[in-house]
Amino acid sequence: MITIIDYGLGNLGSIKNMITKLGFEAEISSSKKVIEKSKKIILPGVGSFDTGMSHLIEYDLVDILNHKARAERIPILGICLGAQLMTNSSEEGCLSGLGWFEAETVKFDLSSIEGKWHLPNIGWRDVNICKDVDIFEGLGSNSRFYFVHSYHMSTLDSSIIAMRSTYGREFICALAKDNLYCVQFHPEKSHKFGLSLFKRFAEL
Repeated sequence: MITIIDYGLGNLGSIKNMITKLGFEAEISSSKKVIEKSKKIILPGVGSFDTGMSHLIEYDLVDILNHKARAERIPILGICLGAQLMTNSSEEGCLSGLGWFEAETVKFDLSSIEGKWHLPNIGWRDVNICKDVDIFEGLGSNSRFYFVHSYHMSTLDSSIIAMRSTYGREFICALAKDNLYCVQFHPEKSHKFGLSLFKRFAEL
């Protein structure tokens, strides 16, 4: 069973629909009892960093998520805001993140780029796979995903950078380490590419 964490933010139904379309079981829940039994977790999210962390704290989910990530080491996939919450902090807010990746979330700096670059970055973007990661196997060199964001992940640890994309300048759009994965784009809005990613995650 894949548990999609409900903390009041995110495209939960769209994610569940894609996973069930692939023939796998998925459940949307904020129950700690359900999460305790989870074999895989998806942490989605849309909105601001501090709002996301505040909701996780309000729903009393931080400790159980840390246990599943660090003690049980089950596969966990963060999506968009969920991905950013897996970093240490964000320029968007003042709260600490979950800190599962030695990374920060920063705002796009497009001030020195010629031309008109508007935020948020909305639309389909090509991605460049930077390292071998099991859930990205089979995507191919022509993979494209759908983005909606003004902030992105940044890290000095090149070993955890899984994907990059470009909007005005190159930016990190996915991190991976051991049982943890996070993507800035929306696989649930990315058609066949999103289906492939969810399929590989479900098969782990």
